[in-house]
Amino acid sequence: MKFRSIAALCAVLILAGFAAGASGSPSSSPAAPTATSSSSPGGTASATARVRIAAASDLRFAMDELVAKWSSANPSIEAEPTYGSSGTFLAQISEGAPFDIFFSADAEYPRELEKAGLATAGTTRLYAVGRIVVWVPVSSTLDVASRGLEALTDASVHRVAIANPEHAPYGKAAVAAMKSAGVYEAVEAKLVLGENVSQAAQFIESGNADAGVIALSLAVAPTLTDKGRYAIVPIESYPPLEQGAVVLDAASDAEADAARAFLDFVLGPDGRAVLDRYGFLLPPS
Repeated sequence: MKFRSIAALCAVLILAGFAAGASGSPSSSPAAPTATSSSSPGGTASATARVRIAAASDLRFAMDELVAKWSSANPSIEAEPTYGSSGTFLAQISEGAPFDIFFSADAEYPRELEKAGLATAGTTRLYAVGRIVVWVPVSSTLDVASRGLEALTDASVHRVAIANPEHAPYGKAAVAAMKSAGVYEAVEAKLVLGENVSQAAQFIESGNADAGVIALSLAVAPTLTDKGRYAIVPIESYPPLEQGAVVLDAASDAEADAARAFLDFVLGPDGRAVLDRYGFLLPPS
């Protein structure tokens, strides 16, 4: 495939306010591992355990909210999310990257880590099913509501942003959906690839792409909802985006306990409510 690339965009596309803050009051969560709080010279309690989270970039806003709720209820445990492409995380964790838990946009990636002996066999847990949308800036004249993916073939669209399908599940889904809709050949030369789906959304928001296919969870986030319009892509037009998480064997006993408690919170009523609000379909509880 021949794709256009946009070089050196990362520095341009670090957008003020692109990180979503948590909203509302903390809600109850499953009991966390016991940790003894220490105090700084100023008397502020400091975290004595931590959870290092590798999270697929479609979770950026939802995970920020989940972490904020968790941290409010569990101040002695520091949750540290890092966002990126699931495929990139798979490679990094396989090479020993220091994470305690992996939230992937493709459940097969955690299962690969199980097979490699980097996570306990059979412990990957499904937490959501993702969805993709055609997204355009609010200033666009494209009627995506009625045209859907076909709108990407419009002569006024010169650049279409998607996540890199080589390693990003949402990019793979975008390509599969365009092929299913019969528009891929007309759109292929217009494609610009983000390192992950969050960066693809940044390309569109910044004007470096005219339209794109991104995660619904990003399109409905508070920081983007008033900046664009979207149409949901029929879910039957691409392989299911079953998303899975696994606690990694590299975690220490304390970190593994904290990671399992955080995963239980995400899979519990409070966590599921957050994921539902960001447009994810939920597996049976």
